[in-house]
Amino acid sequence: MREGLIPTVLGSAVMASGSVLRVMDMKKHGMHKKDMMPLAGAALLGFGLAHVILGTIDLTK
Repeated sequence: MREGLIPTVLGSAVMASGSVLRVMDMKKHGMHKKDMMPLAGAALLGFGLAHVILGTIDLTK
């Protein structure tokens, strides 16, 4: 198994779940400052994107 494949796959899964949370919350409530769901969705999206980028860097080396 190539080095960096696991972070890339893990990041893709986390990014997908973060995107789903953001879309579900925006459809249901809109954007409210007091809700924690938009923050959690954005955090998952960011962490997932970071894993994908770092895993891709490892795959290209």
